[in-house]
Amino acid sequence: MTPDSMTEIWVYLSAQPLLWLTLTLAIYLLAVFLHRKSGGHPAVNPVLISVSILVALLLATGTPYQRYFDGAQFVHFLLGPTTVALAVPLHAQLKRLLAMSGPLIVALVVGSLVAGLSAYAIGAWLGASAPTLASLAPKSVTTPIAMGIAERLGGLASLTAVFVILTGIFGAIFATGILRCLGVKDEASVGFAMGLASHGIGTARAFQLSEQTGAFAALAMGINGLFTALTLPWLLPLLAPLLR
Repeated sequence: MTPDSMTEIWVYLSAQPLLWLTLTLAIYLLAVFLHRKSGGHPAVNPVLISVSILVALLLATGTPYQRYFDGAQFVHFLLGPTTVALAVPLHAQLKRLLAMSGPLIVALVVGSLVAGLSAYAIGAWLGASAPTLASLAPKSVTTPIAMGIAERLGGLASLTAVFVILTGIFGAIFATGILRCLGVKDEASVGFAMGLASHGIGTARAFQLSEQTGAFAALAMGINGLFTALTLPWLLPLLAPLLR
């Protein structure tokens, strides 16, 4: 088989939507295997490995992102149902949730505002453009909601998706160590902090620690998405002149 024929075969296959969905799932399964082989080390993060391999593959083959997304968009569609399904383990923690409702509300408001406004302020200080700042502000919210918020603020949804993934990966790798250094050991508190700051990827990591940690991370991810969607689009334009 000649190189030209190989190229022709790849051009044909790359245009088929099923190829990119299959590759995405296969690469993620490989990343999960490597994560388990490492003993669950947070640095061997399945999302980080998957994204790195897929980006390298797209660059190496010259495949436009839109063509990839057209094939793998079913995975994106499942983000919504998966987020809703996280309510199942949360229901088992209902008693403790009600007992901690006051501190959790305070943590939600403070954490959500700090996450969005600090990102905007730091980006403005570094000289980022207005669309970049609008894309950066919802970085701690789960991807579907963050992309919607960014578009409403005048940002770029695709750029927001990148910021969201990077934030989630950073939280999944470093959050437990940082919280341990700060003396935060309670499972519910650790989970809520991870879900609030690093959304779905942090929540996946939290479930690896314990069911309670994962349940509170899922709670934080969900209500932070709702709270940010309701407050950031009207609050950020008011505070933007002060944060620049």
